[in-house]
Amino acid sequence: MIFSTLEHILTHISFSIVSIVITIHLITLLIDEIIKLYDSSEKGMIATFLCITGLLVTRWIYSGHFPLSDLYESVIFLSWSLSVIHIVPYFKKKKSHLSTITASSVIFTQGFATSGLLTEIHQSAILVPALQSEWLIMHVSMMILGYAALLCGSLLSVALLVITFRKNKNLFCKSNPLLKLNEASSFGEIQYIKERNNILGNASFFSANNYYRSQLIQQLDYWSYRVISLGFLFLTIGILSGAVWANEAWGSYWNWDPKETWAFITWIVFAVYLHTRTNRNLQVENSAIVASMGFLIIWICYFGVNLLGIGLHSYGSFTLTSN
Repeated sequence: MIFSTLEHILTHISFSIVSIVITIHLITLLIDEIIKLYDSSEKGMIATFLCITGLLVTRWIYSGHFPLSDLYESVIFLSWSLSVIHIVPYFKKKKSHLSTITASSVIFTQGFATSGLLTEIHQSAILVPALQSEWLIMHVSMMILGYAALLCGSLLSVALLVITFRKNKNLFCKSNPLLKLNEASSFGEIQYIKERNNILGNASFFSANNYYRSQLIQQLDYWSYRVISLGFLFLTIGILSGAVWANEAWGSYWNWDPKETWAFITWIVFAVYLHTRTNRNLQVENSAIVASMGFLIIWICYFGVNLLGIGLHSYGSFTLTSN
């Protein structure tokens, strides 16, 4: 009873803190000069990380097994993984756009975990025989860490595509300054000089604005590539360890279970991303499109398959209590 109450308190405290943090991040996006506000948001994410860590440890103690046996526990661990990805740049004293995306992801996963959708599987149960293995920690933790990193990297690619699309749209729609100059010349020399000064000022503004967007696109591509590469490594280790575990539990390394199939599809998609990203003949937008597709594939693999409640991986579905 005490552990259950403590878990409930830590869950809602972490959700409340991360709600405040995401609000602060939205403010700092508009006003970059508020350094103290940014530091407060990062300290808030550290507090969120500690709360989620305490939640996982508490559940581990009173359940007697590592908390990765159902959908609720995996969502909490996903929030923890996203928090880890968030605070790493902070300790390296690097302010990046990754923090805004990870903070938003944490509030989404924590909000889902504290919602009424998972109330039936909040209570920890005894593990089924297939899950009573040392491979549980290795396989599931690597998969969740991989999902977290791939989701963050994919969201960075989505942001890159949005900014690139808006940049190309503005360049296409922006009128030619020389046309404005010719139209203004018929109103006299004074009007001509005013229009010329305005045109030069606007050109300078657009040049600075385009330079900022180009730098932002490069940063998004930089972080997206590195985070996805890390997530791809975790995903590969998770799939390999899962194959070894499957051979011990079911006598076969691969069974084409729905979860296994979609995990393999996810691996293929991000392998294609890494290939297109390292190909210098292709533009950055091409790899970003692949990563954006991967974002949807991850959610189908992680969450969509769980809705079916079928296959060898049905332990983490909504129907866990009836299995």
